[in-house]
Amino acid sequence: MNITRFHANWNYPTDMRVGAGRIAELAAACDDLGVSAPLLVTDPGLAALPMVENALTLCRDRGLKAGLFSAVKGNPCGQNVADGTAVFKAGGHDGVIAFGGGSALDAGKAVALMAGQHRPLWDFEDIGDNFQRVDAAGMAPVVAVPTTAGTGSEVGRSSVIVDEEAQVKRIIFHPKMLPALVILDPELTLGLPPGLTAATGMDALSHCLEAFCSPSYHPMAEGIALESMGLVRQHLPRAVADGYDLEARLQMLVASSMGATAFQRGLGAMHALSHSLGALYDAHHGLLNAILMPYVLRENREAIAPQMEKLARYLNLDSPGFDGVLNWVLVLRAEIGIPHSLEEIGIGDGDIERVGHMAEMDAAAAGNPIHLGATQYSQLFERALRGEV
Repeated sequence: MNITRFHANWNYPTDMRVGAGRIAELAAACDDLGVSAPLLVTDPGLAALPMVENALTLCRDRGLKAGLFSAVKGNPCGQNVADGTAVFKAGGHDGVIAFGGGSALDAGKAVALMAGQHRPLWDFEDIGDNFQRVDAAGMAPVVAVPTTAGTGSEVGRSSVIVDEEAQVKRIIFHPKMLPALVILDPELTLGLPPGLTAATGMDALSHCLEAFCSPSYHPMAEGIALESMGLVRQHLPRAVADGYDLEARLQMLVASSMGATAFQRGLGAMHALSHSLGALYDAHHGLLNAILMPYVLRENREAIAPQMEKLARYLNLDSPGFDGVLNWVLVLRAEIGIPHSLEEIGIGDGDIERVGHMAEMDAAAAGNPIHLGATQYSQLFERALRGEV
């Protein structure tokens, strides 16, 4: 395989450098943005790996004053953002390298937002026109370097941050939170464990499925979602089976970015529930979406049947329509080792009513093809607990 043919520079939805080995351009990317003192934001696990030290060395060898902040939880919280912002200011930094999975990318983007603000983080929650409260001139530029293929946060204009006091996930939004430059280097994802590869890959699929089924009018996003699901079908099983399959890793990175580009059309009940469960149980976001997927599809069946006909044809599935798509999802989950029920990952039934109310109020719920009330969300959650598709 000639992997060099997959090298490309894109300017949609932002400046993107795509291809194996392109992490070598990190310092030059900072220079291009006028950043001389970047703060690399990552998580503790990655901070201990050579790839982070290599990234810092690339910057420092070019004369950049690069610092490191790695106190980021798997579901980043407001305190993580506050601590990172304090490090940013104390170190005299002028830009952020958001380096890692979705948690690090979301935290890094939030730190870059808060670097020049004088209001609390929650004032910028994605409600109404709260984003207009942001002092855009105080925001720092971001270079995003994903090391997992799932959230697509590298091309997103928001961060999902846990408000630990309220025990909810809040979406922090501003149009300029979109990273100024993205490096998609599949070499950074080689050897990612199969379980994490599977969960993050299914997160990308959840973004595409929910965007594709959204009732909002956005044909461009619909087309991007459709092609991304084709990439997931072809390459996710390969990436899980062989963590060093460079082409599969690259195509999954691309699918992840495409999914997050598409979901400006809307998300839905998968994310309304996964946001709520993630806040309460600190469970992996992608894994939650992967488990919830068939239950939500079944709940939405009547409304999404025409889209499932199109999807089944596009993916050339063995069976047509909704049943073909549902069967594909169930077989794919089993093939890559996704648990069938929420009980299997330690979630209990003590918060059924609370989760229903939280999901109904979640911002993602507005994009679901049908309106679900708190009682319906509770029932959906209970079916996913028991494994009753």
